[in-house]
Amino acid sequence: MPSPSESVRVAYFSMEIALDPAMPTYSGGLGVLAGDTLRSAADLGAPLIGVTLLYRGGYFQQVLDAHGEQREEEDRWLPEDLLERLEPTVDVFIEGRKVKLCAWRYVLRGQTGAEVPVLLLDSDLPDNAPDDRALTRRLYAGDRRLRLFQEALLGFGGVRMLRALGHSSLDLYHMNEGHSALLALELVEEWLDGRPLETATEKDFAVVRRKCVFTTHTPVPAGHDRFARELVLQVLGEQHMKTLNQMGGFQDGELNMTYLALRASHYINGVAMRHGQVSHGMFPSYPIAAITNGVHAVTWTSRSMQELLDRNIPPWRTNNQYLRYAVGVPVQEVQQAHQEAKLALLSRIHDRTGVQLDPACLTIGFARRAAGYKRADLVFHDRDRLLHIARNVGPLQFVFGGKAHPQDAEGKAVIRRIFELAESLRGTIPVVYVENYDVEWAKLLVSGSDLWLNTPQRPQEASGTSGMKAALNGVPSLSVLDGWWVEGCVEGATGWAIGDDAEAPSDPEAEAASLYHKLERCIVPMFYGRPTAYGAVMRSAIALNGSYFNTERMVMQYLSNAYFPGAGARVGVPGWT
Repeated sequence: MPSPSESVRVAYFSMEIALDPAMPTYSGGLGVLAGDTLRSAADLGAPLIGVTLLYRGGYFQQVLDAHGEQREEEDRWLPEDLLERLEPTVDVFIEGRKVKLCAWRYVLRGQTGAEVPVLLLDSDLPDNAPDDRALTRRLYAGDRRLRLFQEALLGFGGVRMLRALGHSSLDLYHMNEGHSALLALELVEEWLDGRPLETATEKDFAVVRRKCVFTTHTPVPAGHDRFARELVLQVLGEQHMKTLNQMGGFQDGELNMTYLALRASHYINGVAMRHGQVSHGMFPSYPIAAITNGVHAVTWTSRSMQELLDRNIPPWRTNNQYLRYAVGVPVQEVQQAHQEAKLALLSRIHDRTGVQLDPACLTIGFARRAAGYKRADLVFHDRDRLLHIARNVGPLQFVFGGKAHPQDAEGKAVIRRIFELAESLRGTIPVVYVENYDVEWAKLLVSGSDLWLNTPQRPQEASGTSGMKAALNGVPSLSVLDGWWVEGCVEGATGWAIGDDAEAPSDPEAEAASLYHKLERCIVPMFYGRPTAYGAVMRSAIALNGSYFNTERMVMQYLSNAYFPGAGARVGVPGWT
């Protein structure tokens, strides 16, 4: 019987991974997706191991004042309460000095008992200088220099820790976004094994390329990590610089982590069909496939919806495709399960904010990272039109949530704008902004809202997964046709599209007009006047979207398309290779 290290074949690297609500080792969608991916890998018995950094200070706790001004506080937690400290340490040289890393292990257990371990690298060791002990303290904190430090620890340190733990014959290294691309540099130098770099040939680089898979998540150039050549030389040193030059990692005088990952990988994919097309337009020299994101079905369904599915579709937990059979679940039962989740959300809002929302009112949810391009305030573009709908068609109430990156002035301004609008609508349209949005709030919001709103500036939404989580709970979406919604929208069956052209650039005036039209003519009248018809849309969202947009399907695609093409789709079965 193979040892645990021998049975692992794929190392999944991600700068952030959401593993446990008590562990703030994520900031948003990228980390939540990584956690869902590894949970489904465990469900399937797939031979993966996760690698990330340990953030003792988390991302940050969001504190909002009465005007929506965001303040950030450290989000402290104790790794020893939740993780297993492993024995080995490894060294990474940064700015010419040695930084030691240890690893903590978290184990994800799947629906049938299979396990996927996750390594969290930690520099907070007595042997390190005080500044170096803090290198892995906070996620996405600090300047470009600290970011490069962290990416070096993840890429170099992650590969070295895997070796120290006996994972010496891994088939593949999956880079979830470009933050971990320095692992390819480590693999090249490991393969050369002391041979002069000048003797390396294209065949040497091809050996490493066959071991690397890269998933890009960012459809705008500004979102890709770049570091000045001088900083790279200072942090990584001359030998690594020579290897990076040989690998073609520099572009326009900067180390571009996306280009490094592109050049080092034999399989590259975007995270939705539309995003794959956009990414190919950005990087036309590279073959970019598409594997649309998903979410972990069991994690994101509410307790009441889980009980409903357990009664009606028992195999759904171990085979998400069975969610198609939700078409046979009585509409009234779907509505009852949803109403229980809605009451749980409204109760938590009341406990946290003192605001009592109406359980009978159409509740529209919008919660994701606060960023300008996500346009959380688009629904208020024409305040008078919105008031007309609420007064003459049917009442509305809104629940918002989301953190802005500490350096994102535009994102913080959006939060303040929502607070201003909430005040101006007081007494007519209740608007609540929940503080310190996290996975626990996300579970409440995606299950307890009646309608999920998504208004990104096209084509900047790579995929988006909040609407997928909502669909699993029978919550239809009203969304701009971008990211996953291009594939998931069946008009009037799984939700409604804002606009009708997925190819055209965003036009705020036209999109706002479409949003109000759908609310006034379709959604609000159906919710209040034809509740059974609205319930049928809820049920279809589960059957059509929930059964497909899940990480079980997604991981199966990675296994068959990216990791082991031609090997078949069966995993966790003796003899599967």
